[in-house]
Amino acid sequence: MGSLGSRFQSSPRGPEEAVERQCAGNRHSCECRKRKRSSHCECDSEPEEEDSQLDTPRRKKLKSTSKYIYQTLFLNGENSDIQIRALGQEWNLHKIYLCQSGYFSSMFSGSWKESNMMVIELEIPDQNIDMEALQVVFGSLYRDDVLIKPSRVVNVLAAACMLQLDGLIQQCGETMKENVNVKTVCSYYNAATMYGLDSVMKKCLEWLLNNLMTHQNVDLMKELGAEIMEQLIQSSDLFVMQVEMDVYTALKKWMFLQLNPSWDGPIKQLLLDADAWLCKRRSEAGEEEPFLNTDDGMPFVPVFRHIRLQYIINDLASARLLERDNILPPEWLSAVYKQQWFAMLRTEHDNDNGPQEANKEEFELNSMRCGRKLTKDGDYCWRWTGFNYGFDLLVTYTNRFIIFKRNTLSQPCGGAVSLQPRRHLAYRLRLASFDNSGKVVCSRSTGYQLVTLEKDQEYVVMNLDSRLLSFPLYVCCNFLYTSPSSERRGDTPEPENSARSVS
Repeated sequence: MGSLGSRFQSSPRGPEEAVERQCAGNRHSCECRKRKRSSHCECDSEPEEEDSQLDTPRRKKLKSTSKYIYQTLFLNGENSDIQIRALGQEWNLHKIYLCQSGYFSSMFSGSWKESNMMVIELEIPDQNIDMEALQVVFGSLYRDDVLIKPSRVVNVLAAACMLQLDGLIQQCGETMKENVNVKTVCSYYNAATMYGLDSVMKKCLEWLLNNLMTHQNVDLMKELGAEIMEQLIQSSDLFVMQVEMDVYTALKKWMFLQLNPSWDGPIKQLLLDADAWLCKRRSEAGEEEPFLNTDDGMPFVPVFRHIRLQYIINDLASARLLERDNILPPEWLSAVYKQQWFAMLRTEHDNDNGPQEANKEEFELNSMRCGRKLTKDGDYCWRWTGFNYGFDLLVTYTNRFIIFKRNTLSQPCGGAVSLQPRRHLAYRLRLASFDNSGKVVCSRSTGYQLVTLEKDQEYVVMNLDSRLLSFPLYVCCNFLYTSPSSERRGDTPEPENSARSVS
C-alpha cells in the first residue's frame, strides 16, 4: 500500500472543485476558498481530496440488536445460566430474560426451591400447550416482534397464559379477532372462554349471530355445542332469515347432526335426512312421547326453550309441522296458545293498539325476529307470513330507501286486517353485508324505535348511502305488535265489562 500522499496524487481532481484547507505551517485559513476555480492551495503543493475519495473499506451491516440477541442467546444458548426442560425438550435460557414472565419472576424472587436451581423441569398441565408453542413463547422473551400463525394461536395463547406474559396474551387476542371465520370461530370461542379473553368471546358471538342463519354450514353445526347454541338462540341480535320457524328448522338440523356426527352431505339434503330420521325413530319406537322428553332429547331442552314459539304458531302450516315433528312437549305449546289467544282478545276488545312506551327488556326477550336477503340492487316489496293481530306490515326497498307501510285497504291481504285508526309498533331494523369469511363489510341499524301508523300510512325507516352499500344485502328486523305485559290491564275482565249490550 502506498503512502497517504501518493494515494492523494493518484486521484485527479476536477477544475470546478472548491478547496478549503488549513495551512499546516502558519495556521491561517487558506485564501484559495475565494478563488473558486483554483485547484491547489498556494501554501501547499498537494491537492485536497474529499472524504468520499478515500479508499475506506466498507463495514458489513450488523444485525439489529434484537435479531442478534435472538440468534445468539436464544437459538444458540450462549452464556446460558439456566436450563428449562418440558415436553421432552431442553432450552438453554437466561434468568434475566425469563424474569419478564410473571411465572418465572415469582419463581426466582421468592423462597421457592427453583430460585437457585440450574435446571428446572416444567410441568405442563394444559393439553393445548405443545413444544412448538413453548418455542414461540420462550423466543418472544428475546425479540421485539413475534409472528403468530392463526392456526397456532390457541396453543401460543395457552402457553402465554401459563407463563403470565400479558403482552403476548394481548397479541394472541388481536390475532384471533382478526381471523374469526367458519373454521376458527368455535375453537377461538372455547379458548377465549378458557383463558378469559372477553373481547374475543364477544367477537366470536357477534360473528355467529350474524352468520349462523345467513350462511348455514354443516361443519359449523357439528362443532357448535349446546351451551353456545343456547346463547345464540335466545338473543334478539340473531340475524334470522325469513321467520322464527326457520330458527326451529335450523335447530332441528343442528340436533340431528349432534346425534349423528358422521352424517356427510350437502346442506340442502340435511333437513330431508333430519326429518326422515325423526320419522323413522317415531315409527320404530312407537313412541308418542315428545322427543325432548326422551333420554336422547333431554340435553337439547335448554336450547329449544328459547325458540319464540308465539311467532311460529301464528302460521297454520308451521303449527302443523310442530305437531307432526313431536319434538316439543305439548305443555310448551299449550301455554303459548293460551298466551296468544289472550293477546288477540286484548287487541280486539281491550283496545290494545301496541306498545306505546319504551320497554327494551320486553323487546329483547319477546320481539318477533325475521329477515330477508336482497341479492342485488333493485326494487323489493315483501311481508312476513303469520297472523300479527291485524297489523299487515309491508316493507319496501326502493331507490335506497327502506319504507314501512301499514296496509289496510290499499293492497290485497290474505288475512284479517285491523281497521283501528292508529296502531303502535316497536321495531329495530338492521342491514349488513358480509365478505367471504363472514366479516361485516358494511352495516346500519335504526336502534330500538317506536312508531305510530295510521291506516295505509307509509314511514321512511332508513335512507341509505349508495357508496356504503354492498350486495347481497341482509335485512334483519325485530317487531313487537302488542303491548308489553307492564302496559296491559290484565287478562281477567272487570265484572261490569263481562256483558255488553249490542245495538
